[in-house]
Amino acid sequence: MPRSRLEYAAAFAFGAAVCAAAVTWLFVVHLGATPSQRLVDLDVYRGAGRAVLHGHDLYSFVGHAPQRLPFTYPPFAALLATPLGALSFAAAGWVWSVGEVLTTVAITAVAFWPVLRRFGRWWPLAAGVLAGALQQMLPLRDEIKFGQVDELLVLMCAVDCLFLSRRRAGGVLVGLATAVKLTPGVFIVYLFVTGRRRAAATATATFVGASLLAAGVLPGDSKTFWTDALWHSERLRANDGTSNQSLRGMWLRAVHDGRISAALWIVSAVVVAVLGFRRAVSAARAGDELTGVALTGLLAVLLSPVSWIHHLCWLLLVLAAIVGDGRDRRRLLAAAAVFAFYVVKLPWIGAHWAHHGGPALPARVVEDAYGLGALVLLVTLRAHPVTQLRRVVARPVTVSHNETSTVQGGPPP
Repeated sequence: MPRSRLEYAAAFAFGAAVCAAAVTWLFVVHLGATPSQRLVDLDVYRGAGRAVLHGHDLYSFVGHAPQRLPFTYPPFAALLATPLGALSFAAAGWVWSVGEVLTTVAITAVAFWPVLRRFGRWWPLAAGVLAGALQQMLPLRDEIKFGQVDELLVLMCAVDCLFLSRRRAGGVLVGLATAVKLTPGVFIVYLFVTGRRRAAATATATFVGASLLAAGVLPGDSKTFWTDALWHSERLRANDGTSNQSLRGMWLRAVHDGRISAALWIVSAVVVAVLGFRRAVSAARAGDELTGVALTGLLAVLLSPVSWIHHLCWLLLVLAAIVGDGRDRRRLLAAAAVFAFYVVKLPWIGAHWAHHGGPALPARVVEDAYGLGALVLLVTLRAHPVTQLRRVVARPVTVSHNETSTVQGGPPP
């Protein structure tokens, strides 16, 4: 075997070994947890798949005690979960958890390519090291703890917006992600406001088509979801709980009058949406698609009525946008600070502080730290064209009749 191929194979082997070593403790802790605390969300997905296979009512189903969590996703997600229903819980847990780590590696390879390519044939080793480190952030640790689907949705939206949005398949992955979990729908808006109207239309059509397919297979469950279950956020459990780091969650904890908190949420959500999409469009016009996608991911977290801590998997793209090609030391230090911020369990520290008589305002700020951090990132994250994944022929993004600019993108060379 030529030396170059040996080096490449060694890089993959060492990268896989380092990444596996970094996440082993997560597997030991979370896959070895007591049955009542093990992969509770995956238990719900698997139960929903079994409900479809056996013709049971999807939205009256609940997971195992003591959580007894209901299924809260659209019916199309339940159709996709049917293969899980055919597996034992132990087998599903291993398949899903390994898949989580592989998804982290895939997102890392895509988003951090400008810096990874500097390692030449040894980039797989660098990717393994980086992915193993990134998995230590609390949102990604919680992905494995609960057996969540968010990272897959991040990958789908990133691949679509970065690589496919100007091709015939552009919008399909965003549409499917939205059919699985409604919050990726912000990317349909992103595609539209950045001038990719065909991709936005394709995403919308894909979402509608997938939802109609689910309605054809599960008519009763589809009616229940779209007319009833969707509008009852209490099905998601305590919306004012510490883990809800959305704008609404922060207002619910700060203002206990339901009408006032709702009004404050709506006003702040409109302001944040306008600001966030303007900044995302600005990044796209500057040629930095990755930052535009990262900003839109932050909007998905902030604008949703309920955004648990593990929904912040968009931080993978945010950190990649900050790092760029890794040549700017200040950007590296900023990325390290953001990484460290989201490794520490700050919201739970704040909640513990508040419940044990700590000063109310500082405790509340710490409890809301992840959501407030997302707001800060939304305001401070700036376009940096070197984060582009490859140089391609620029195509215009029409923002108005008088203004055009370019967006670049494409798969790693």
